[in-house]
Amino acid sequence: MNIDQNDLNVLDEVNKGATMGMDAIEFVEKKVGDEKFRNVLNEEYSKYEEISKRANDIYASYTYKKDPHETGGMNKIMTWWGIQMKAMNDKSNSNLSELLLNGTNMGIIEGRRLLNQNPNINEDIHTLLGDFVKMQEDSVEKLKCYL
Repeated sequence: MNIDQNDLNVLDEVNKGATMGMDAIEFVEKKVGDEKFRNVLNEEYSKYEEISKRANDIYASYTYKKDPHETGGMNKIMTWWGIQMKAMNDKSNSNLSELLLNGTNMGIIEGRRLLNQNPNINEDIHTLLGDFVKMQEDSVEKLKCYL
């Protein structure tokens, strides 16, 4: 099966968003002292990981072979650095939850924009994108409990 460039761009954005979410949770989780909050973050990490796996499966189904777009080293460093600075003096659940909520909300906005601006993308990619946005919206509800 062939993939057009627009479908590929949307798939890249989904995979990039999922890997950014995993990176952020990984960096924040190390600062969490509350076991219940840590468990919530681990569950959320698994959901991002599942989205990334589904994206990788879609990449593999196309005849156009391309490595999945993930976050680059510089983005990982910037995410890590931003979390370090914002959590330096405040490792409370509230502050750490807020850090993750800010990134998740950006992901929801971008995902909704992609859905609205790309109504004719491949059905599998459209479903994945919709599931990703819904997963992030559910994540917001869980994280808000820790504010």
